[in-house]
Amino acid sequence: MLDGAAPKRIRRSKAEQRAESLEQILDAAEYLFSMNGFYGVTLRDVAQRVGIHTTLLHYYFKDKHDLFEAVFKRRAAVTCERRMAALQSYEAETGDRPTVEGALHAFLDSDFDLYIEGGEPWRNYAAFCARVSHSREGAEMMMAHFDPVVLKLVSILRRALPDLSEEDLFWGYEFVTGALMHIWARTGRIDRLSGGICRSDDIAAAKKRLAKFMAAGFIALKQ
Repeated sequence: MLDGAAPKRIRRSKAEQRAESLEQILDAAEYLFSMNGFYGVTLRDVAQRVGIHTTLLHYYFKDKHDLFEAVFKRRAAVTCERRMAALQSYEAETGDRPTVEGALHAFLDSDFDLYIEGGEPWRNYAAFCARVSHSREGAEMMMAHFDPVVLKLVSILRRALPDLSEEDLFWGYEFVTGALMHIWARTGRIDRLSGGICRSDDIAAAKKRLAKFMAAGFIALKQ
């Protein structure tokens, strides 16, 4: 290249441009849904955040519900695969002698690491899932994508606690996921209650404590 000549611009294909536009739309929708829920967001809100006309959204999505599902599915496959791999690895290592805390670490820590390493986009998805889990539409999507992973966890817990009833096993899981969704929501309430000692965005601190705390609860149910 001659001195002073402008660098040659690399032209992106139309497919690459469409893929980039789609990611921008999903990122914007993910953030807005995480903050305001399904009913608090319009397609116009998403379009304005991206800086495009609303009609362009209909090129990719037939309606808001279609966009909502796409936001959920985009990262669901990643987190499910990581969790399942962690649980299967733990199961192979421990055989018939798993521990409650070990199973919970396998189930929880892969997600904690994902949200720590993935930064704000993944934390937006976590907050999005926290909102989704409390809605009818969200419950159906959760069941479709996450049930196999949850049932794998329960099967390992069943071997770790053979004397615990099925009722207590599933209530125990309900308490685990309830605590997890509250952590993902990052409401800031613990910041105010603790006077700043704890922070709702301190995912590493939650990771350090949650499995141990919940394991004690499962064990207490045996008594």
